[in-house]
Amino acid sequence: MKEHLIIKVVADVQDQIPAQVPYWLDFINDKTNIIERFHPEIDRIFTANNYKFWTTREYKPHARQWSQDEMNAGFHLTYRLILQQDGKLPDNMIQQITQLPFVARLRPLQIGTTEFPGEVAGAMTVISTDPGDMIYLPYAKEWTKGVKDIRVAVLDTGAYFNHTELENKIVLRKNFVDLQGLDTSSFIGDVLNIDALPEDQVGHGTHVSGILAAKGIKMNEGVCPSCSLIVVRVLAAMKSGNRVVGAGIIDNINNGIKWAVDNGADVINMSLGIKHSGGGLPHEDVVKYALSKNVTIVAASGNDGTDEKYYPGALDGVFAVGAVDNTGQVTGFTSYGASITVVAPGSNIYSSYLNNGYALSSGTSQASPFVSGAVALLKSYAYEKGKKLTHEEINYILRNTSDRLTSKVRDQKAGYGLLNLADSFKLLNAILS
Repeated sequence: MKEHLIIKVVADVQDQIPAQVPYWLDFINDKTNIIERFHPEIDRIFTANNYKFWTTREYKPHARQWSQDEMNAGFHLTYRLILQQDGKLPDNMIQQITQLPFVARLRPLQIGTTEFPGEVAGAMTVISTDPGDMIYLPYAKEWTKGVKDIRVAVLDTGAYFNHTELENKIVLRKNFVDLQGLDTSSFIGDVLNIDALPEDQVGHGTHVSGILAAKGIKMNEGVCPSCSLIVVRVLAAMKSGNRVVGAGIIDNINNGIKWAVDNGADVINMSLGIKHSGGGLPHEDVVKYALSKNVTIVAASGNDGTDEKYYPGALDGVFAVGAVDNTGQVTGFTSYGASITVVAPGSNIYSSYLNNGYALSSGTSQASPFVSGAVALLKSYAYEKGKKLTHEEINYILRNTSDRLTSKVRDQKAGYGLLNLADSFKLLNAILS
């Protein structure tokens, strides 16, 4: 295993770091541009301990030069040092480097895991109810079914691209799952080829994509069927005892978020949540960047029914989503450590699955795309009127139009309440008028 170290420095030392440092993903595929030094003081520590490394950038600028938004997020100050030999750096070396005054952050790659609620394939062939009725989705679709120019990025396990429900829906796709050098014995499917197509191998991402944009051939039509999808594979499937969980490198998920933003995502759906301990919050810099670009991030709140915080849902500015059952009550599995914004249908949701099939599934993973699709509908209608909704306006609409499930303005488990798209569109129309 060749350890990767993520290091963020302060701006004052940039003139001491080599120029023309390659982006790590480009470097893995093409090692013609090799840089084996970083900063004189760090170089001395590595040399004294007989370790060698390659210097790469953690992020890639969207254009030739870093934009002000990218610099505000600190992307230009964040690097990835890749060890040239197998093994990890000794703790005393990590401590020495961390104590240097110009080092703002240093950590090895971290694998985060997220619960997969589990899909039941082929569970039903006739759809008796439409969970969209609970959120007045048919009313919203009288206003718009979305527009192709509004793009929803699905950061998940990929998608089954040949599914008839998703035909012509996916306009861009990218794979950020590469676990080379890590112990992959418990993983399912391809986890070693970052150039591979982001093909779904477990069904979770396909299920989420169908909720968002399915044609409605053998299932309910998606929430925003005329919107475009961007599929970004950031999670692989890993066996954990008798369960299957999603697992991905947090830093590669960060790169997936930035790539989605830079490639025109208007909304990012993250039906995932990663626990965290230690310094620095997962995804913090890149979420700040997305919000600066007016990209809405919607995330599942988690599925353990506790007040555990899951990221990115627990970050400020992210819409964390809980799930309700078919009676409109918050499910027992909904985690509430994040500041939940709204709740949406998440119990026994029927959607697209692997091998052109269908499946039932329950979880905040299923509730999240109902909200992502709703935001895409709101943005689509504004787009059709020649306007662009801001993150603050979306937040205002959801906060003031959701149906309260308790007497509180904002309940710990239900947020501002159950999504109500009838009232959301009435308020949106008033705002646009």
